[in-house]
Amino acid sequence: MKKSFNLSKAIVNLEDRSQKYQKKLLSHKATKRFYTKSTLIANSLRDRSTQLLAGAGLVGVLLTTPVSTPPPLPVPVQTATISTDRELAQNLSPLVPHQPTKLTPEQAEPIEKAIKQTLGIAVKANLDGHELNHQVGYVGYEQHLKRYPSDSLDQHDEELVAGIAPGLGAWGYFTSSKAEFTTQDYLKEKYYAVAQTLYLSDWNTNFKHLRDWYRHRKILIVNPATGEAVVTVMGDAGPAKWTGKQFGASPEAMKAVSLHKGPRKGLILFLFVDDPHNQIPLGPVNKPITNLN
Repeated sequence: MKKSFNLSKAIVNLEDRSQKYQKKLLSHKATKRFYTKSTLIANSLRDRSTQLLAGAGLVGVLLTTPVSTPPPLPVPVQTATISTDRELAQNLSPLVPHQPTKLTPEQAEPIEKAIKQTLGIAVKANLDGHELNHQVGYVGYEQHLKRYPSDSLDQHDEELVAGIAPGLGAWGYFTSSKAEFTTQDYLKEKYYAVAQTLYLSDWNTNFKHLRDWYRHRKILIVNPATGEAVVTVMGDAGPAKWTGKQFGASPEAMKAVSLHKGPRKGLILFLFVDDPHNQIPLGPVNKPITNLN
């Protein structure tokens, strides 16, 4: 009768015999040194192999993993924008005569409409039955005006190169004293305009009414070549006909429409501002004026 083979028992016997032979081998010094060195080498190779395999695995993962790219930056939307002054210049270019002119109603209407649509300011060549001898003409660079009795050039803050007029404007001081000088008075002188009221056909016969009506009357000055505009007030009368100019403007007003350098002269539009509630501020018009009553 055959004996059955017991695998577990055979493995235990082999391990016991292996340990016995290992002890006998290690009892010799030379054998022990060789065994120790070979074991260290084997362990080192195993560790390095593990590191290399791990590194290779990591690289493989990086190479095979889809790269998550960040979403693209939003591309700025290019909008067709146009500055207010450039738009006004384009709108006025086919409408404004290129020489000193008294506008006819047919000429004035589309110009008034273009300015209203672009700047939001109602302007008139003829307001309340009043009109100047020119609405298109050449403007000159004027001096500063005295705002109150003790005023001097060094008390003004811009364009001091213009100097200050030795006399008063046609309507005198802007206020009676420095103590009563307000921001509104400051702006009136800073942005004042000059027109040839003295050459109106009824200036002498209707002087008192016209003097009061024109005193600090709001005027829109527009450089039609650039579309730059500034709201001013009538601060003086002139210039004389022999100068070849029909209008004048303060140094700051000339600067606002880019006519303060070189010859300091240029062709402009000169129109009444229809502002019965005094809502239009004085100074350069850099954007359309809205929310008016």
